[in-house]
Amino acid sequence: MIRRLILFVLFLYAGCVAPVHAADTVSDVRNTKHNLSVTGPGPVKAVSENQVCVFCHTPHGAENVPEAPLWNRQLSGATYTPYTSNSIDADDIAASPGGSSKLCLSCHDGTLAIGSVNVANGQTDVTFAMTGTAPDGTMPHGEGELTGFTRRLGVNLTNDHPISFTYDTSLALQDGELRDPAAVSHIATRAPGVKPLVPLESGRMECVSCHDPHIRDVDPSKSIKFLRLNRFQTASPQGGPFDQNNDIVCLACHDKMGTTWSRSAHADSAIADEIYKDAPANLREFPTGTAVWEASCLNCHDTHTVQGSRRLLREGTDALGSLSTPRSGGEPAIESTCYQCHTTLAESILSNATDVPNIKTDFNLPRHMPIESIDQAAGSETHDIQDADFIESQAHLGNGDLNRRHAECTDCHNPHRLQRNRLFNGSGTTVAGTHDHNASEHDNIASGVLRGTWGVEPNYGSTSFQDLPISYTRKQGDGGDNASTAVVSSWVTREYQICLKCHSDYGYIDNNLYPTGSRPNLGDSSGGTPPNTTDANGLTQFTNQAKEFQSPLSHQGEGTKPNSGAGSSFGGNNHRSWHPVMSRTGRDGVTRNDGRGSIAGNWEPPFDRGVGSQTMYCSDCHGSATAGATVVPDGGENGNPWGPHGSQHNFILKGIWNKDTGTGEPTHLCFKCHDYDVYAGGNRSVDSGFGRGDNLHGIHFEKIQGNRVKCMWCHVAVPHGWKNKGLLVNLNDVGPEAGLPPGTEVPITGSGDVFNREPYYWNAKLKIRNFAVAGDWRDDNCGSASGNPDVGKDWMSAVCANP
Repeated sequence: MIRRLILFVLFLYAGCVAPVHAADTVSDVRNTKHNLSVTGPGPVKAVSENQVCVFCHTPHGAENVPEAPLWNRQLSGATYTPYTSNSIDADDIAASPGGSSKLCLSCHDGTLAIGSVNVANGQTDVTFAMTGTAPDGTMPHGEGELTGFTRRLGVNLTNDHPISFTYDTSLALQDGELRDPAAVSHIATRAPGVKPLVPLESGRMECVSCHDPHIRDVDPSKSIKFLRLNRFQTASPQGGPFDQNNDIVCLACHDKMGTTWSRSAHADSAIADEIYKDAPANLREFPTGTAVWEASCLNCHDTHTVQGSRRLLREGTDALGSLSTPRSGGEPAIESTCYQCHTTLAESILSNATDVPNIKTDFNLPRHMPIESIDQAAGSETHDIQDADFIESQAHLGNGDLNRRHAECTDCHNPHRLQRNRLFNGSGTTVAGTHDHNASEHDNIASGVLRGTWGVEPNYGSTSFQDLPISYTRKQGDGGDNASTAVVSSWVTREYQICLKCHSDYGYIDNNLYPTGSRPNLGDSSGGTPPNTTDANGLTQFTNQAKEFQSPLSHQGEGTKPNSGAGSSFGGNNHRSWHPVMSRTGRDGVTRNDGRGSIAGNWEPPFDRGVGSQTMYCSDCHGSATAGATVVPDGGENGNPWGPHGSQHNFILKGIWNKDTGTGEPTHLCFKCHDYDVYAGGNRSVDSGFGRGDNLHGIHFEKIQGNRVKCMWCHVAVPHGWKNKGLLVNLNDVGPEAGLPPGTEVPITGSGDVFNREPYYWNAKLKIRNFAVAGDWRDDNCGSASGNPDVGKDWMSAVCANP
């Protein structure tokens, strides 16, 4: 009996003072919050009891729990709601936690009084008088039981790191970003002579896999949360094998593709060097002066986070919070996690965040993506990823149920992989995370902030504008540093691939009927462009941008091209046209002017440097408003954010695009790229490609006075791509895109007449009898196909005269 007691005391003593694996920790329970005796340093302690170990252990009368080290407390009989998500591959998370995790929860679930033990001082069922507890003697609420700043976890564990699940090779292979316990020595089940850094219990992850309740930092003032390994990153991460001396504890299990994470904008010490303000650092129990790269995973995740958050996202709900006040409960809101840093300098948790894009302000602009649950048709966060690539099913995107359409930060960005780099493959410079807008030739290759996300590439069976894509190829994963930029790569290499997973019939069902069909309606989400208004160009539905942006190789260049989707009588010298988002046009400045000299100078920089061979981003047109003659955000590339987060203008455009766009409106959208003076300001000194050695845009300006010439008289109202060259409408040949038979002529007989039919015709006037080679247009190319009222200049006088 005495021998057993001596062994028990020696066992406890060893647990109190023995050194452990990490060099900066020591096993010294007396100087931790787990010393609940009257001598304890924490706020919860006994009124008079001075025994340290009795609150958890006893040599006699212990609970009959095989994993328990002579446990001196009853176990909770509570029913728990365990963590779960669609992206976790562990399929055996127990509804009732097992192993030693049950011991932790006997205090931390808040159902049993902390001072209640089985045996003490020769008596059974003893309850010590305590201070610092909740009024009923249970775990105190900290900053609030529903916040992420309490250790009263409750019985709802959906906001807590999963426990009591099998962690083996099969799980690691399914997940793709977990370390394989069979391939590393630091993750294993404890056994004689086997003392891994991350101990499993019978192959299962439990609380003690990360925590040791007896340890503290060598500096007692530091809060290490009883973690066996580093709470913070102590040196710039290198990727590869886990480094117990420098890596944060999370990386012991979570590989996160090695160097892909270590070079990300959230981990690289040369990039993520912003410092926490004191108030948010104190709330998180971070040391003063903690940098973003040091906080590492803890910037965005908390293993015991606010109730209601998903995927352990720190502060990831829609409840109110501030720099010093935590959120309490609420509904899931991914953007709240991102807004901790990506907001105004005043609201940011960081003190030197001038290089951190302020995304929140853009999302608060009048027109914005439906980022908040209240903006989304479902009224709740429907976004639900499946894996480490952040894939969502088509059904989750809204295909089959438009109420599931949504926008979340992680629809477009993978925060574990994105980089501050010109190029997604890390081969560019690190001066910005956006593309090099001032390159010698503009392109559409994805930039670093888009690295490692997912998207789709449409596949076509026809060159006709009237036909939908026949299928889509999903792009996902990360190709690594210096990965191929080829569009055929299996990973995302282009911005449009990300956009098209929602803005095409990949993300919804399109019956291809017009003027309205089964496509999503404008106004289904708040913050979007309201339907059927003058400034919305009469639109009530979204258009299929995969259909519009198709750039057939056979339609590049000038001349007659087959099967554009135009009527059979209007195929001569005609071809598909498009803004070069998916592919180049093949029509350089000389080709566009019938060989009489280049007109490339008619574009604003940088688009004047690669006419015909360049490509562009969706976000060259979509994003917050910019100054005239440029698409660069206010403040430069590190000023207002790039990207279609929000805008003052409809369709999240960088400028106004409506029936008034044209003469007299030099700040409107078209003139961010196209020289206003040439196309709408009356400058006849240079060719425009419209005319025969003359600028007919300028002639129209002269003939039709009073700033009356408007772009949509002649050009399609949704100028992504079109069935005719030059994005030109032709009211001699209105067809299925307006719900009419091919070749339908729409009557336009007077100056006040226009044709409005969504989505492509708004304030339209132009009739083309015969398409001309670019740079060789004459007046008799235009006019009514039927001769009613006239052709050429006579027709123009009848329908375009200044009223």
